[in-house]
Amino acid sequence: MKDVVGRTAKDIKSMKVRGALDIAIAAAEAMQASVMQGKTQKELARDGAILKHARPTAVSLPNAVNYILKIAEENRRLSRDDFRKKTAAQILDFIAEQRRSLERIAEIGSRLIEPKDTILTHCQSDTVEGILIKAKKDGVKFDVVCTETRPRHQGYLTARILKKNRIPVTLVVDSAVNYILKKMEVDKVFVGADAVMVNGDVINKIGTSQVAVCATAMDIEFIVATQSIKFSPESVYGKIIEIEDRGPEEVTSELKGVRILNPAFDVTPANHISKIVTEQGIIPPAGAYNILKYFQKAGD
Repeated sequence: MKDVVGRTAKDIKSMKVRGALDIAIAAAEAMQASVMQGKTQKELARDGAILKHARPTAVSLPNAVNYILKIAEENRRLSRDDFRKKTAAQILDFIAEQRRSLERIAEIGSRLIEPKDTILTHCQSDTVEGILIKAKKDGVKFDVVCTETRPRHQGYLTARILKKNRIPVTLVVDSAVNYILKKMEVDKVFVGADAVMVNGDVINKIGTSQVAVCATAMDIEFIVATQSIKFSPESVYGKIIEIEDRGPEEVTSELKGVRILNPAFDVTPANHISKIVTEQGIIPPAGAYNILKYFQKAGD
């Protein structure tokens, strides 16, 4: 119990905990543990900094931590026992709200899937999986194509989950996307997001931008599904999100003396994105500013 924050930060960094929403929830749970341990405001801020530095790109992580530090600041004048009870309860409410957002997006996004559609998805996204599973439960018959998503093969996770839910799924190598979009007559592309910028650009798993370019060239809808917690408030002020570089050992350990680059994410420009599905509804990429403005007012 003592080093929940350290263990959580390590799990996030090693990708034992993966997915932007799962990262945010794990960080919130670690901060709740700190609150329940009776830590001071200064100690909570230090724990928050440890968590925020675990991975630099997923905006949901600092957004979740900053929200919790904000409510802790608002509760600072309470007695120690009342502070612990109220802040911990508010963190639980926050976590529940994030989980409900998945259900809401699944409900909204599933309406975009039509009978006999072929959907392509890249990487592994709880949000996209929720949409596909909801459409299946609603009786819509469709097929899904998953990319492998090298080098960590997150596409394998997606394929297993879809198969478990009896959704017809095909796995393809990443470099086959351009060929497969045409060969399998893909109707729509669905991807998740690790961050959404104020101008509607989306940061997601490396390779997403290449899928988007191919989809745009073939006039195929490219749809992003994501929670509002992944919208970057700092992008309003022009801050550039750092793209995480991961170790070369994830790619290979066999090529000695060869420089290996392993960026974890890339940026998909807004002009390649058809729409963004959030728990607030479906918006065009240009609507990202309004989402950020709404939540900024809600937090005041």
